[in-house]
Amino acid sequence: MPTDPHLLDDLEWRGLVAHSTDRDALREVLTAGSVRFYVGFDPTAPSLHMGNLVQIVTAMRLQRAGHTPYVLVGGATGMIGDPKESGERVLHSAETVKDWVERVRRQIEPFLTFEGENAATMVNNLDWTENLSTIDFLRDIGKHFPVNRMLARDVVRSRLEAGISYTEFSYVLLQSMDFLNLYREHGVVLQFGGSDQWGNLTGGVELIRRADGGHAHAFATPLITKADGTKYGKTEGGALWLDPEMMSPYAFYQFWLNQGDAEVGGLLRVFTFLSREEIEALEAEHSEKPFLRAAQRRLAAEVTSLVHGADETRRIEEASAALFGGEPLGDVDAGVLVHALETARPLVAGAAGKTLTDLFVESGLVQSRSEARRAFAEGGAYLNNERVDDPDYVPTDADFLGGRVLVLRRGKKNFAGVSPGQPAP
Repeated sequence: MPTDPHLLDDLEWRGLVAHSTDRDALREVLTAGSVRFYVGFDPTAPSLHMGNLVQIVTAMRLQRAGHTPYVLVGGATGMIGDPKESGERVLHSAETVKDWVERVRRQIEPFLTFEGENAATMVNNLDWTENLSTIDFLRDIGKHFPVNRMLARDVVRSRLEAGISYTEFSYVLLQSMDFLNLYREHGVVLQFGGSDQWGNLTGGVELIRRADGGHAHAFATPLITKADGTKYGKTEGGALWLDPEMMSPYAFYQFWLNQGDAEVGGLLRVFTFLSREEIEALEAEHSEKPFLRAAQRRLAAEVTSLVHGADETRRIEEASAALFGGEPLGDVDAGVLVHALETARPLVAGAAGKTLTDLFVESGLVQSRSEARRAFAEGGAYLNNERVDDPDYVPTDADFLGGRVLVLRRGKKNFAGVSPGQPAP
C-alpha cells in the first residue's frame, strides 16, 4: 500500500506533534514506505477515556496513510502503572488487570483494520515479561539505563522529595523493553504516545540504539488543553469514558456539544477526520454566526459517531431536537430520553398513585406544591412535551414513553424524568 507523503504535515497542522526525535528523519521514514509503528495502552481502569482517544485517532490516521499498527495493551505494565506527579498509583490485583486488558482490547478493535495489506496487530507485553527472570532483566535491560538519566526525568524529579517506589521508578525500563521487543520481533521502528510519556518514548529509542545499534523514532502528542492552557477537567459524571456503560452516549455527545468557541477548532482538528478545507469552512462559518454553534454540533456528531456509531448519534440528535424543540416525544427512543434526562438530574423512581403535583415537587422542578400549582395555572407545566393544566392528574401506564419514562418539563428547558419503578426504601 502506498503511503501518504503529506501525513506529517497533516499531523502538525492538527497540532498532534508536541515532541519528536529528529524531525527530518521522522519525515523520511514516514514517506519511504509502510512503517510499522506502535502505541500502548495500560489497563489502569475498566475503560479508555478522552486522552486515550487522542492516541486511537492518531493510530487510525497512520493506518489510513498506509502504515502498519501494533497496538500494545499492557498486561504487565498495567500491573505497575506509569508514575504520576501526584503520588503512588494503587496496585490492582492480577485478576482485575486481566479483566481490564480484555475490556481495553475490545474497545480498541473497532477503530482499526485487522485485515489487509497493513493490518493491525494487537499484542500484550505480559507475553514477553511473564517468564523473564530478574537476573536476565537486569543484565539485558537494566545495564543500558544510567541512573542519573532516570533521575533527571521530570516526573521522577518531582516525586523525589515526597518519595517514589522502586516499582514506579523502574517503569521506564519495562516500556522501553516493549519497544525493543517489538523492534526485534516485528520490525517496529516508530512509537508515539502522549507528551507525558516522552521520557518513556525516548527511553525505548535509546535502548534500541544501545542494545542493538538500531535506529528508531518517536513522537508525542500534546496534552489536550483549553484555549487558556488549562487542562480539561472531569465531567459532572466523572472522566470522559468511552464505555457506554460508564458514560452514556448522550452525556458523551453533550460534552462535545458544550465546548467553548475558543476550543472547538482545535478539537475538530484532533478528534475528527474532516479535511482541512472542511474544518476551516466550519471555523469561518462559526466566526460569522457563533450563535448557530455549527462547529460544536459537527464536532459532537463526528466524535460520537466515531465512538458510539452513526445510529446512536442519530437517536441522540432526534431526542435532543424533540426535547428542546418541544416536539412530540412518542416516536423518540425512550432509552436515549432516559440518558438525556439523567444528565440534568436523577430520575424519580415510582409514580404509582402520584399526581403531577407530587412528581413536580419530588423531581425538584418546583420547591413546593403551591409553586407547582402556579406553574400549571400559568401554562408552564408539561407532560411528555404536551402542556397540562390539571395538577391533580395521575399518570397512567399509557403515559410512559416506551414503558420507561415520563418526561416532565417546567418552562422551556427545565426537565425531569420519572421511571415506573418503585421508589427506593
